[in-house]
Amino acid sequence: MELSIHFGVISMSVNLSIKGVPETLAERLRARAERNHRSLQGELMQIIEHAAAEPADARASFRKGTERGTKTIEQIAAQHRARFPQPIVTGPLAVDILRTDRDAR
Repeated sequence: MELSIHFGVISMSVNLSIKGVPETLAERLRARAERNHRSLQGELMQIIEHAAAEPADARASFRKGTERGTKTIEQIAAQHRARFPQPIVTGPLAVDILRTDRDAR
C-alpha cells in the first residue's frame, strides 16, 4: 500500500489485480485508453470510479423517475388512462376465471 492525495484527501492506495484477461478485451481497453488520451492504468481507474459511483446515482435518479428508460407510476397510469379511457366490459372477469380453474381440480 502507498499513501496518496486524491482531491485533497489523504488515503491509502490498494493494488488490485485481474488475472486471465482475454487478449481481445485487453486490446479494446488499450484502444479506449488511447482514444481518451489516458494510460491504461488511468483508463481502468476511470472505469472503476464510474462503476463504483453508479449504484448511488442510479438509485437517486430512479426515485426521481429521470433515469433513461424509467417512468414514475403516475406517468404509467396517465398513459394507460389515455390509451384505455373506458374500462374493458367484455370478456370474463378474473374472479370467474379463477373460480372455474379452481373448480376444475
